Amino acid sequence: MALEPTPTEKLIDRLNRNPVFLKLLNLRFKYGYRFLSRLLTRHDVLFLNYGYEEDPPMAVPLAASDEPDRMPIQLYHRTATQVDLSGKKVLEVSCGHGGGASYLMRTLHPASYTGLDLNTVGIEFCRKRHNLAGLDFVQGNAENLPFPDQSFDAVINVEAAINYQDVPRFFGEVARVLRPGGHFLYADIRYADEIAKWEADLANAPMRQLSERVINAEVMRGLEKNRFLDQIIRRLPNIAYLRKIASDYAGGPGSLLYRRLENGEASYRLYCFAKD
Repeated sequence: MALEPTPTEKLIDRLNRNPVFLKLLNLRFKYGYRFLSRLLTRHDVLFLNYGYEEDPPMAVPLAASDEPDRMPIQLYHRTATQVDLSGKKVLEVSCGHGGGASYLMRTLHPASYTGLDLNTVGIEFCRKRHNLAGLDFVQGNAENLPFPDQSFDAVINVEAAINYQDVPRFFGEVARVLRPGGHFLYADIRYADEIAKWEADLANAPMRQLSERVINAEVMRGLEKNRFLDQIIRRLPNIAYLRKIASDYAGGPGSLLYRRLENGEASYRLYCFAKD
C-alpha cells in the first residue's frame, strides 16, 4: 500500500517537481549547501550519510574518538570492505567532510587515499581536520574527474550520486580513472519513480557488476541510531515547520524517507563493480 504523505511532505513533493523551483534550486544549491556545510563543520560534523547497522550488530572495533559516528562509519566500512584496499590507490568521489576518508585510511591501510568534493568549504575543512600521511583532498566535479586515465585501483562513492545531474557520465568517469582490474564500490538510494532509470544506467555502466544488495533494513537501523539528524535539528532556529522539513529530509524514524524505505517505495543498494 502506498504511503499517504503529510501536508509538509506534499509541499516538498510539489516543490521537487516544479521546474521553476528546480532551476532556482540548482542556481542556489551550491550556496545553500556551502552554508549548511559551514554550519556543520563549526560543530565538527564529519559524516553526512544516513548510517548502517546489521542484525546482529556489526560490532566493528572503533577508536573512542570514532564511536559517536559508529552508524555512518559502518556504512563506509561495509561499502569499502567489499574488496581488499590494503596497499591500493583509492579515490573517494564526494567525500563530504572527510570522516569516511579518514576512517578508511586509518583502518584499511590503502597506499594512498584521495577525497574529492565539489564543495570548497568541505574541502577546506577536510584539509585542516584530517592530517594523515597518504590522505589528500581535491576540489572537483564528479562528472569531470580531474585525474588522468587509469589513476586508481578503487573508486568509492557513498550516498552521493543521487544528487548528480548526469549519473551515466559519472559512471563513465569512474571507469576512465580506474586501472584494469580496479573496483567501483558504490552505495546509493533511489525512489520508486527513479529506480528504472537508475537500473538502466547501472546496466549500461562501462564496468562489470560483481554484486548487488538491497540494504533498506540496515539503513533504517542506522537511521534509528544515527546522530546526524539530531545534529542538524539542534542547529536550526526553533521553528516547528522548519524542523519538520529538516526531519523529513534527514530521514529520521517517522519521516517520509524512513517510511518509504520500510514500505519499499525507496531502494537503498550496495554495489561492487570491476573494470576488466
